Amino acid sequence: MIKLVTTDPTRIKSNLLVIAACKDANVYEHPRLVATIQQTRRLSEFSGNRGDEIVLYNPPGFTTDRLMIVGLGDLERLNAEILRTATGKAVGRAMEHELSNVTIAVPGPPDGSLGFEDLLVSMLEGACLANHHFDRYKNDKKTAAVKQIAFVVPEKAASKHRRLVTVAQTICSGTLLARDWVNTPANDKTPQRFAAVVSKLCEKTGLKTRLLGKKELRRQKFGSILAVAAGSETDPALLVLEHAPARVKKTVALVGKGVTFDSGGLNLKTNVRINQMKADMAGAAAVAAAMICLSRLKPDLRVVGVIPLVENMISGQAIRPGDIIRTYSGKTVEIGNTDAEGRLILGDAISFAIKKYRPEVLIDIATLTGACVIALGEELAGVFTADDELAETILQSAQRTHERCWRMPLTEDYRDLLKSDVADINNMPRHRYGAAITAALYLSEFAAGTRWAHIDIAGPAFHKKSSAYCGPGATGFGVRLLCEVVRSLAKTL
Repeated sequence: MIKLVTTDPTRIKSNLLVIAACKDANVYEHPRLVATIQQTRRLSEFSGNRGDEIVLYNPPGFTTDRLMIVGLGDLERLNAEILRTATGKAVGRAMEHELSNVTIAVPGPPDGSLGFEDLLVSMLEGACLANHHFDRYKNDKKTAAVKQIAFVVPEKAASKHRRLVTVAQTICSGTLLARDWVNTPANDKTPQRFAAVVSKLCEKTGLKTRLLGKKELRRQKFGSILAVAAGSETDPALLVLEHAPARVKKTVALVGKGVTFDSGGLNLKTNVRINQMKADMAGAAAVAAAMICLSRLKPDLRVVGVIPLVENMISGQAIRPGDIIRTYSGKTVEIGNTDAEGRLILGDAISFAIKKYRPEVLIDIATLTGACVIALGEELAGVFTADDELAETILQSAQRTHERCWRMPLTEDYRDLLKSDVADINNMPRHRYGAAITAALYLSEFAAGTRWAHIDIAGPAFHKKSSAYCGPGATGFGVRLLCEVVRSLAKTL
């Protein structure tokens, strides 16, 4: 549980009190906090640099058992992510030492370089996101979440910003949900099983749910989804989630790639990343979790989540390179590579979303290409769109959430690389250069004039190493970003 309190931080009884220190300025008005930080700066092991931390036990003048001071670096460089990271790191330390309650004194930079609301939200997010550990499959569960986290704020701020706690917890809980889904091994999240888990949660939130199984997909001619799923013993599914407030006319569609395991098909993956292919449904997880969050936040928009779910496996029924399939839109596709399966299922899902719901804006999110990881590394997602206004909305949202994105070119003449001699389009370009761009161009073929953007999260969706507020494995990237984008669009559409 996370809450705001207005108690004097020196009088709080807590397992751990956390305060922050800049290298070159005081960020508190409380004289005891200021004096303690100044005394601590005299120690050789703490100077207030970003990443510094020190723990004092039973500190004089305080009622807390432990006092942790975390460094923030220079005041003029202080930003939301530094605070998010420092808070997450402190909560992580509390989890390591099995502390049940933590109190964090929220600083107030004297020059106002960072607004109090942004400052508080970043710290709330850092605490929520760090207070999590995926141990579902461990018999020895060594790490437990902190039961109670309190943030000390001024009295006026407590009443004014109480709702920020609810919003932050809602969105971050969605991120943690997405992490758990992505971290779940493929044998426990086949398309039908994953769809059932999501549907059950959505029933509790009031989201409308619709599940199209194999028979319905075949009847409605979802040729691409059926083709990718043909090699697997598990049936495909298309899960549709809808947040539909009364008297709202504008619609935003979110489409998430849901390949619950990607073997590569007959173009079998042989590299070391195949053991991470349970994460190839990170886009689906982001959309499903974001929809659950949005059903609670209630934006003044109709929001539809369309999630194609398949397993890309090998058998005598699997699609082959050279096969020609007919998509939901009617376009024919020559299969140049069976490991370029994500764009196939997304094409059908995009076409369905546009035909069925006619959205003003459609955004798809997917772990689509290794080429995007090569271009941008593991920390940045690539944004592809011809719509400058939509691109700016996504980039501004990414800056606020620190789910960082970079706009990539959507070079029109590269479309020629997808030409096929025997079908309308090939799912694989003629050469591997610019592969993230050609993958996005393939998807644009199905956008049918709708305002559309594609977000490639192949890099930031899954990390082997832990960070200050995320354990190793799935990051839940995209949940906070999509929520922020939708909330921004609700103001402008």
